[in-house]
Order: sequence, then C-alpha cells, then structure tokens
Amino acid sequence: MAVSGTERDGINIDGFLNHSFGSSGLGSPDREDFTRLLTVPFSGRIKGGMRPGKKIIVMGIVDPEPESFDISLTCGDTDDSRADVAIELSARFPDKQFLRKACVAGEWSAEETPIPYFPFIQDQPFRIEIHCEHQRFRIFVDGHQLFDFFHRVESLPAIDTIKINGSLQITKLG
Repeated sequence: MAVSGTERDGINIDGFLNHSFGSSGLGSPDREDFTRLLTVPFSGRIKGGMRPGKKIIVMGIVDPEPESFDISLTCGDTDDSRADVAIELSARFPDKQFLRKACVAGEWSAEETPIPYFPFIQDQPFRIEIHCEHQRFRIFVDGHQLFDFFHRVESLPAIDTIKINGSLQITKLG
C-alpha cells in the first residue's frame, strides 16, 4: 500500500503521510520508508496548519540515557530564524522539567515550568497529544492533561510545521 503523495492525518513528510507508523501492518517496503522518514531530528508539514479541534499526536520511546528532547510547532521552515514558534515543548531529564515557550517576531517568551509531575521515563514509551483550541494548546501525556499553553501566534493556520529532536525515537505521528 503506497501512500506517496497522499494525506490522511494532516502531517506530510516529504510526500509521505504518517497515519499509522509502527504497528500499522503495512508491508515492509512502506514500513522501511516510514522508519527512515521518522528519524530524529525530524521535520514535517502540517496539512492546512492548525485550527481549533485539530490535534497532533507524537508517540515515541525515550532513549536509555536521555538528556532532553524538543517538539516544536512553527510557522514555516524551522531552520529560518525569523519563523515564529507557536509552541516549543522541551523535556529536560536532569531537572525533571517539561518546559514550554514561544517565539513571535524574533522574541522568545519566558519559559513556563510548573507541572504536576514529570511524565517521561528513560527507555519507556510515551504519547503526547497537542490539542489546539480557540485560545490555547492543551497538552496531554499518556492520556493525562498536563498543562495548557495560551496562543502567542494569532494566525493558527500559519502554524504548519512540526520539528522533533533530541533523546527519543519516534514510533508514530498523527
């Protein structure tokens, strides 16, 4: 089953779409292509940008000896220093912190740090859901709401890129 050039769940990866990576039951050629495309660092397009009601799911496994990992939703190419960053989530293992911040017009917001608990464990799987609502992103980890992050970027459809890097393996995106 080839998915080249199609869109199913809203994230386009160089012409491939990532509906069911990992345990999807796809034949080996497609699975190999997906595995190659899900390598870290990862960058992919969000079809149509963000909007209220849309969610991004990142499933992965924390590395055995992790330092940190980051997940960013940006406006355009994340290598462009002028691109706005709607939200950057940063898991910091030495400090057991899950930080979040944004960058609008070249200015970074202060990092928000309070969390009820640090949800990530070395060498263990996780599932992060980023739910877009009218006024905020609502972040869930393993089915538990962890925090809200109010929008700094006003044009939600402009948020069209996801970037992931650091001490993790990506197993599925949706």
